[in-house]
This record gives sequence, structure tokens and C-alpha cells, in this order.
Amino acid sequence: MQVLACSNISLELGGRQILSDVNLSVGQAEVVGLAGPNGAGKTSLFEVLSGRNLSHQGKVELNGVDITSLKMHERVKLGLVRTFQRPVVPATLTVGETLKAARKAFDPKPSRLRMEWVAEFVHLNAHMDTPTGGLETLERRKLMLACLLAREPKIVLLDEPASGLTGSEIDEIDLIVRKLAQEYGISVLLIEHRLELLAMVASRVLVLDVGEIIAEGPPDSVFKLPAVRAAYFDVPIESLAGA
Repeated sequence: MQVLACSNISLELGGRQILSDVNLSVGQAEVVGLAGPNGAGKTSLFEVLSGRNLSHQGKVELNGVDITSLKMHERVKLGLVRTFQRPVVPATLTVGETLKAARKAFDPKPSRLRMEWVAEFVHLNAHMDTPTGGLETLERRKLMLACLLAREPKIVLLDEPASGLTGSEIDEIDLIVRKLAQEYGISVLLIEHRLELLAMVASRVLVLDVGEIIAEGPPDSVFKLPAVRAAYFDVPIESLAGA
């Protein structure tokens, strides 16, 4: 069953083609990676899928329902949530106040038990009285994810969740992503530059380059393709032939 699908997505900004006829799908409880060099169009595609950018061509579906014209908050209500490269948490609030504000923002409100569960699920280590402005990157990401999971989403879009993290911190993100899919049936689409993380958590990877999908398949196979290696390492494809 396809939870999220898009077809023929094209996007032009400032006279420049950002995305060209992009097609992808994410199945139930599937973890799909979206890779590609800087400027490939990955975050722009997230903007389209999440409803933050509606000035595109093509179609977006959630559980078989056309959501192309729906705005971001409307897609959230239907179960599509996303994170950002820089965790958006209110620096003036404490961790507890942030979770409480997230609970009040949802209709219907998640139970207090649900809020406690999501904080425990992401292994949020920060004390509830800690100002969010003083949190380390990993704890800010966990807090943002906890707020989103309170919504009981069908799919989560993760934008570079491992960026700026240490090896042990990346292991924590790895575990969270695996549990989301394997234990709770939540689909995940994640942008990630760390190919080793994608190889560990994703069953399938799509590679974007200059706004186009240039490869798709199991991580181990895709990362060996000459076109993918050329896109990542800026090496002429001819020199990779037979490598």
C-alpha cells in the first residue's frame, strides 16, 4: 500500500528549473532515503510534498487521496509531518512548555499519556524545566520529533536528521527511524548526505541530481552506480567505467 506518492513533479524558481518530472512513492512502514549532492533539489521536493510550496506542476497523493492543492497545515491533519534541517523549537519556552504548546495546537488534543509516551519513545533526556534555547542539536531534534509524533502521523519526512551529530548520536537517530517503521508502522522519507546511515535504515534509495531522479533501488546497489558516484564525487562517468 502506498502511503505517499507524487508524480511528474516539476518546479521552477526565479527562472531556474529546480525539479523536473520527479516521481516517487513510499509504502506502508517503509523507510525510503532521498540522496543527492548539495543543490540537487532534495529540500525543494520536501517543500512540495509537505505543502509548503504549492507553485509546482504534478500531483501529490496521501493514502490514495489527491492532496496537491492542500496547504501544509491541512496535510499535517491528514498525517503527513516533516522536520527541518534546523530544528524549529521556540527558544523562549522550556521543554515541558513546548510539549504542552504542541498538545494544545492539535485538534483533537493528544492525551497527556500520549505526550509522555512520545518523549520516552525518542529518548528525550532533557529535563522538562530546561529552556529549549540551551539544548544540544540532538535534543532539539528529539523534541521536535516528539511534538510531531504526538499527532500520530502516517508518514514522517526527515530532513537531514543526522546533520551535525556524532557517531553515537547518529546511532540514536538510526534506532528511532527503525522503530518508527518496524514497530509502529509509520512510513519515513528521509533526506540524508551520510550514505552509511541510508544504507543501514533505508530499504530503498532515490538519488536526485540537478532536479531529476537519476537512480532508484536498494542502497548497496544504487551507491555503486557510476552516475551516482559521479554526482556525489564530481568524477566524470567515463572514468568510473568498469570501476
